[in-house]
Amino acid sequence: MKQIQYATFLGGFVILLLALGYIFQLPFATNLWPWLDGRLSYLFIGSILAAVSVAAIWIGWTGELGALPAGALNVFVIAAACAIFFLQLALREGRSDLFIYGFACILTAIASIIAFQWSRKFDLRDSRPTPKLVRVSFGIFIAALFLAGGSLVMKLPIFPWVLDPRSSVIFGCIFLGDAFYFLYGLFQPRWHNALGQLLSFLAYDLVLIFPFLALFKTVKPEYQLNLIVYVAVLLYSGGLAVYYLFINTHTRVWNSNKN
Repeated sequence: MKQIQYATFLGGFVILLLALGYIFQLPFATNLWPWLDGRLSYLFIGSILAAVSVAAIWIGWTGELGALPAGALNVFVIAAACAIFFLQLALREGRSDLFIYGFACILTAIASIIAFQWSRKFDLRDSRPTPKLVRVSFGIFIAALFLAGGSLVMKLPIFPWVLDPRSSVIFGCIFLGDAFYFLYGLFQPRWHNALGQLLSFLAYDLVLIFPFLALFKTVKPEYQLNLIVYVAVLLYSGGLAVYYLFINTHTRVWNSNKN
């Protein structure tokens, strides 16, 4: 099992490198996106990859393989939904290059559902229950992610900037996958089924919060309410993560191996 642990750890750093590429709009990363997009969209992609990377690094560092199923389920939902979209788009627009993205998503979905089933055999080493406020918050996040994800798939304007309609669908698939990430933690209420989610949320928040605060100076009036709601979610989720990861004496990360 050490090989899986090391691979997860190193994989987290590879994903982090890709996240930084999108955050700073470096060609090695942005050229992988199937169409040209804007700075804020690349930043969002970077924030999602940063969220994935910190969870993978934490699992690899601690060897808590029992926390893998939630992430694998998340990836499966995203990959399966994106595969359908890419294949439909390739047929509709006659873009053969999009078939590559579709088939890559199919392979990712297959690998992730296998990883989900395989990793469920591992018990979590940490037996502490998830704190009540975290469970309640996860319920709220799940509802918000399903609502936002569905809206984005239908190309409704809920982000605080104008989205490419195709990116809107992809981002919606990501939010729907994230809903399952938190759903797993809600139905398996052990602390190490929540710690990874909070680490992910914190990384996501840190990437977006300052650019979004700066966006108040230039946001179009019709998107101002969207920005206010988005920033409020970032502040709440970030505060929740900081408190339980670094302040609460029963759950802070340097106590994370206590039973």
